[in-house]
Amino acid sequence: MNKKYFFLFLFLLAIPVSAQEIPNLSIPVFEGIRSAKNGQEASTSLVLILLVTFLSLAPALIMMMTSFTKIIIVLDFIRRALALQNMPPNQVLFSLALFLTFYIMAPTIREFNEVALQPYMGNNKLTTVQFLQKGIEPFRKFMIKQIGKEGGKEIALFIKLSGKDVNNIKNLDDIDTYIIIPAFMLSEIKKAFIIGILVFIPFIVIDLVVASTLMSMGMIMLPPAMISLPFKIILFILVDGWHLISYNLVQSYL
Repeated sequence: MNKKYFFLFLFLLAIPVSAQEIPNLSIPVFEGIRSAKNGQEASTSLVLILLVTFLSLAPALIMMMTSFTKIIIVLDFIRRALALQNMPPNQVLFSLALFLTFYIMAPTIREFNEVALQPYMGNNKLTTVQFLQKGIEPFRKFMIKQIGKEGGKEIALFIKLSGKDVNNIKNLDDIDTYIIIPAFMLSEIKKAFIIGILVFIPFIVIDLVVASTLMSMGMIMLPPAMISLPFKIILFILVDGWHLISYNLVQSYL
């Protein structure tokens, strides 16, 4: 196509055309907000509002109050220990971490559905405030269980930062949720790094053996990572690494 016709075509596309100049063009118009005519309309509107709100907050909630953070950190440590840059791809790791999270969090989500969501949406037995109070309880129990006694330092840190006295806290149930959530996240990150170090150790040994072998043979210019990579992958396959990691990650939450 000639260049001048091409630019003329682009110019015609850029010309704004009003809706009045186009015949038989129907554009929907919102007449405003009105009150619900019956309970069915009100319930549908509430469901849509809650769904949009949940979808906007879902990524933050998944990272803050579930096992997703620990799992994705451990999986990334495995990829780095194997010296694989983009294999498996990020999408694969995130998908695996997400489905493992759903598997681990299934009892908590089921309890949330039974004690909060169904009474609120189906039976209308709870107010919005009661729904939030009862809905957060299953996740609080999950986070408190995972923090355990090892997370005492993290909880004490955020209690101190909030200006409260640690001695006034009798048990973990008396702690506010905004203190439990960051303490849980720090605890999960610490556990993930401990697992990552344990994962790294055998692969570091392979790198050291290969590097020392190449130096003893006088092959200084040959990158050790190029030789050690197949051995690390073979070792990971022989021990069935993905199965072993997935099994132990799930068992750590049971």
